[in-house]
Amino acid sequence: MLKTFKIGGIHPNDNKLSKGCAIEKMPLPEKVVISLSQHIGAPATATVAKGDKVKVGDLIGKATGFVSADVHSSVSGTVVAVDAQPDTSGVRKPSVTIAVEGDEWNEQIDLGAENIPDITPKEMMDAIAHAGIVGMGGATFPTHVKLSVPDGKKAEFLIINGVECEPYLTADHRVMLERPDDLLKGVAILCKVLSVKKAFIGIENNKPDAIELLTKKAAGGGYGDVSIEVVPLKVQYPQGGEKQLIDAVIGRQVPSGALPIEVGAVVQNAGTAVAVYEAVVKHKPLIERVVTVTGKSLASPKNLLVRLGTPVQALIDYCGGLGDNTGKVINGGPMMGRAACNLEGGVTKGTSGVLLMNDGEAKRKPSSPCIRCAKCVSVCPMGLEPYLINVMTKNGLVAQTEPLHPYDCIECGSCSYTCPAGIPLLDFIRLAKGEVMKIMRARKS
Repeated sequence: MLKTFKIGGIHPNDNKLSKGCAIEKMPLPEKVVISLSQHIGAPATATVAKGDKVKVGDLIGKATGFVSADVHSSVSGTVVAVDAQPDTSGVRKPSVTIAVEGDEWNEQIDLGAENIPDITPKEMMDAIAHAGIVGMGGATFPTHVKLSVPDGKKAEFLIINGVECEPYLTADHRVMLERPDDLLKGVAILCKVLSVKKAFIGIENNKPDAIELLTKKAAGGGYGDVSIEVVPLKVQYPQGGEKQLIDAVIGRQVPSGALPIEVGAVVQNAGTAVAVYEAVVKHKPLIERVVTVTGKSLASPKNLLVRLGTPVQALIDYCGGLGDNTGKVINGGPMMGRAACNLEGGVTKGTSGVLLMNDGEAKRKPSSPCIRCAKCVSVCPMGLEPYLINVMTKNGLVAQTEPLHPYDCIECGSCSYTCPAGIPLLDFIRLAKGEVMKIMRARKS
């Protein structure tokens, strides 16, 4: 029997329109707008000024503090602005705008290198940090921070997230199919940094080709004393959530408010593992990523290898352009993505997909009063009571929702998806989550 997590979950239509589309290299744009705040934590501080010349891979933003990440130029050219620019959501963030002039790379990057160097775990960790790698599944948590196991804790397992349960998105699927060796070498590097001997790669069984390929490759060995096991999983959303994946793969439940390391696990995305390989072996910073551009009304859905900072509009144009009936553009997938209001905003380290929804899909059905069916409770993967948090938040009782653990919400949208009354439950849970976390932080300080 296929494994899966034990609490909640839903089964939205996959709509993996681009699963058979090999990764294409996106042509360079005329300019890029690279955000200095494309990770969880403090924004990077610009290390360049207007008029500076940069190459691909040059540092343009230095991490500030422990929870932060370096930012590098994804192109070669001239810095034309260092200021605040709106991202795809319209929020102005500190950014570096570069006019593209050729494609000259930093001399330290060795694209021909393939073998893992004989260096210490500390040197590997430093290479990962200096490359500015963050979680590429969407959370964008700095990878070097996640690999820094707190004193008194011990990592027992590395779990690679190859689930990609979000409908429409296929970027990780294509990475697993087209770069399996690089992925497995990245897994070996991560295991060495964590001092663990066992790694699991969780993949849902709607990707049988990836399961078969990686199982065969992993069985061939060649990854030192690390044992890598591919775990086929039942298709169930949101299995890509860290806590849900840990439950599915090793059967351990992460306590409320705790991190995966509490149960001996560290989770990394499949794309992140490839980026780790490139950082340690090729000295290549995170300057590009695979993005799924898709939608039922899009002429040519694709999986594109895109330089960071490339305008989202350029990706859409490359795939056929906006259709007349496009109702909404989503940065990410339909369940956890956010609506884009500025298509000139640049691709970031966390941009896993660009989804064009037609008018019918984009239109939210009108809501009606709650019918007390408790479907939202049954599907919540965190065991919350969405209907109750919703009612209390609507009635100004946000502080009293703390015992209901709104801070545990992973914002998967399962509650809103399944609500027969069409109530935007997640919107109100987000409000409660933010306010309760403010209260908790104030109490701590």
